[in-house]
Amino acid sequence: MHTSSELQIHGIFDANTWTVTYVIHQGAVTACAIIDSVLDYDPKSGRTHHSSADKVIDYVQTHHLQVAWILETHAHADHLTAAPYLKAKLGGQTGIGDHITQVQEVFKGIFNLESDFPTNGAQFDRLFKDGDDFPVGSITGKIIYVPGHTPACVAYQFGDAVFVGDTLFMPDVGTARCDFPGGDAKTLYASVQKLLSLPPTTRLFMCHDYPPKGREVVFETTVAAQRSSNIHVHDGIDEASFIKMRSDRDSTLEMPVLILPAVQINIRAGEFPPKEDNGIAYAKIPLNAL
Repeated sequence: MHTSSELQIHGIFDANTWTVTYVIHQGAVTACAIIDSVLDYDPKSGRTHHSSADKVIDYVQTHHLQVAWILETHAHADHLTAAPYLKAKLGGQTGIGDHITQVQEVFKGIFNLESDFPTNGAQFDRLFKDGDDFPVGSITGKIIYVPGHTPACVAYQFGDAVFVGDTLFMPDVGTARCDFPGGDAKTLYASVQKLLSLPPTTRLFMCHDYPPKGREVVFETTVAAQRSSNIHVHDGIDEASFIKMRSDRDSTLEMPVLILPAVQINIRAGEFPPKEDNGIAYAKIPLNAL
C-alpha cells in the first residue's frame, strides 16, 4: 500500500500472468477505481475462474469502497480482463481509450468475428480521449494517450501517480514490445517521452513486472529512475537507436501464451463470445494468421 493524504494505491499481483491490478481510493468508505483486472484462465483446459478477481473484491468490500470505474489501459494480450465479473459483483463503469475501435476493427477481421460485432467501442461504458478528466469520488483522473505497444494504450494519472499500462516496465526490464498489429516503435518512443517529460518525482506504476533473476517483484518507480536507468530508453537514447533496438528485440520474442483468447475476449470488454447452439462459447484459434 502506498498512501498520500489524498490517494491510496493498493496493488494485487497475479503471479500467473505477472500482472498488477490496482485499486485506487481515498480511504475506507470512499469511491475507488480498479485498473487492469485479471480473469484466471487455463490455456490447457479453456476453463476460467476468479481467484485473482476475488482478491480485488475482498479488498474493496473490506474497506467498504464504492467502485466508480473498472479501467483498462489497453486490450491486453497476456491476460483476460475480469471486468464483467467485477462489475456484476461491485458495480461501476468500464472504461478504455477511444482508439480501442482500431483494435476491434483489426481483430474482428483476424478472428472473423460475427458480422454484427460492433467496432465502435460500444462494449465499454466510456471511451476516453487524450486529456479527458474523470472523477473517482473527489479525486480527478486524467487520460494520457500513449500508443505504440498497441494503438489504443492509455495511461491514467491521479496527481503524482501515473498507471502506465505496458508502455514502460521497471528500469531493469525496459519497454513494451511493438510487434502486435497496430504497434509501432517510433510511436512508442514518442509516448515514452511524453511520460518521461512529467516531473522527476512522478510515481509510475507498472501493469506488469518480469523481474530479472534474484530481484523481488516490484511495480513502482519514478520518472527520474526511468530517465537515469531504463535499459531501453534512458536519457541519451535517441529515436533511431530505440527503434532499431526495439525492432531487433521484437523479432526474437515469442507470442504471449494467452494472446489468442485474451485479445478476442478483451476487445469485448471481457464478455465471452455468443454461445453457440450447444450452449457453449468458443474462443477461435486462427491458424497461420499472426
